[in-house]
Order: sequence, then C-alpha cells, then structure tokens
Amino acid sequence: MRPDPGHPDRRAELAAGLARVRSRIADACAAAGRDRAEVTMVAVTKTYPASDVLALAGLGVVDMGENRDQEAAGKAAEVAAAGATPRWHFIGQLQRNKCRSVVRYADVVQSVDSVRLARALDAAALASRDRPVDVLVQVSIDADPARGGALPGSADADVGLGPVAEAVAGAAGLRLAGLMAVAPLGWEPQRAFARLAEVAQAFRAAHPEAVALSAGMSGDLEAAIRHGATHVRVGSALLGMRSTLR
Repeated sequence: MRPDPGHPDRRAELAAGLARVRSRIADACAAAGRDRAEVTMVAVTKTYPASDVLALAGLGVVDMGENRDQEAAGKAAEVAAAGATPRWHFIGQLQRNKCRSVVRYADVVQSVDSVRLARALDAAALASRDRPVDVLVQVSIDADPARGGALPGSADADVGLGPVAEAVAGAAGLRLAGLMAVAPLGWEPQRAFARLAEVAQAFRAAHPEAVALSAGMSGDLEAAIRHGATHVRVGSALLGMRSTLR
C-alpha cells in the first residue's frame, strides 16, 4: 500500500532517513578530513509530494532539488502557500523555454551547460527577479552529449566549459557559483569524481569565487565527498524508493 505522506508514520520515516543520511555525510567528512559544515545536502524531492517537502522543512532541511519544471512549479507554489520557504535547486536538464518559469521559484540552477541556455536564463532572471540566480555549470565528465554537460578543455563557443562559465560570470542576472556533475554510466565513482576534482581545480583557478561542487547521490555520496563535493543530491536514501510512492 502506498504510504500516506501526511501520516505521522511518514514523518517518522523521513526523520529516520534524514538521520541515516546525515550520519553518512558526517562519517564521509571525517574520513576525508573535512569539516562537516562544508557539505550541504540537497533533498531530491522529484516525484514526491509537497507534504514530504513540508515535513523535511520541519525537520530542518533547507535545500530541495527538482528536475522537471512541470512538476516543480506547482509543488513550489503549494509549499510556499503552506508557509515554508526552502531553497529550491533546479537540477535537471533545462530547456530554454522553461527558464521564465524556473526562475520564479528556483534560487539555484545546477544544470546550465551552454552559452545559449545561460543567456536565456539571464534574460528570464532579469525580467522576474530582484536578485541573481546562483548557477552551477554542469560538466560532462565523459563528453557524452546525450547526458548533457559543458565540455572541459573544449573551445566550442556554445558548450565549451570556458565559454559557458564566462557567459554566466558576465551575466547580470546570474551568479557563477561552481560546478555540477553526474558520474557517467559505467564509471566507478572514484574515477568519475577524481576526474571532476581535476576539472574543478582548474576551473577555480579562473573563477576563484565559484567554489561550489555538486556531485554524488544516494549511492556514491561518500566518494564525492572524498573528492571535494560541497553539495550532495540525495533522493532515495532519504525519502525511500520512488516506486513505492508513485
């Protein structure tokens, strides 16, 4: 039977999941010799109801992640109407025609991977917001175009990492905050995040204030933290398997 997200038992499930994830993050930070305060957990609430977001907010979770505007826009409005004000991160591939909607609720967009998208997001932010949107440039670790991501070391005027970063850094409606990546299919997390750490080191030499590094999910957050992640995106380990909820 599908659990009732508004039931006290659901809140207890979420509290237990949150405790486990927080413990994992703390242990990973200790193992890496890092300060626990350096790592932010983003609760990936895609496909979960607004009531779960409200319960997590009540448990002290500030950062929530969504990857589809069609779902996120309504959910963010419902959560706001209930009086909660989480920091919304848009983490999915973003189409330029969705920028105007996304900037109305998202304070962070983690998936900018082209100059054209940066320009569209900037225009939308300037038209709809009184403060910039924080942007993480999505990096392609394996250069697979199907998975998105700007290309490190490429001079491509639209999708090279350098040109994308410069477009974001020069945009009045955006603030370049750092990088995001997903471990490629078939890659061991250690290999993927070690490669990402190399990219991040070079990136910060050019953009020293853009220190955020979003990497790692439920199954590989320890490896990501070991290699410098400042944000980990956690869904199933926190909220349970989606197949039981939808």
